[in-house]
Amino acid sequence: MDRADALDMVKEAISSVVPGAEVADLALDGEFREVLEMDSLDFLNFVEALSEMSGVRIDDEDTPRLTTLSASADFLVTHAR
Repeated sequence: MDRADALDMVKEAISSVVPGAEVADLALDGEFREVLEMDSLDFLNFVEALSEMSGVRIDDEDTPRLTTLSASADFLVTHAR
């Protein structure tokens, strides 16, 4: 998986949890959870969707690394098989 594919996957996972989210307008290094007003359940659903889409196992201790589009994409690229 390359970084562009990972970014697309992160954006798709966000869109699946927050319908109508303007993911194209999100800054790569901005904390999207705050911008989109995602609560804990929304974030958990995002993590689950991202894990299912990518096939990458995401443990609870990994979630602090998924705060921005850029960091989330980097995480996927690093952990993809």
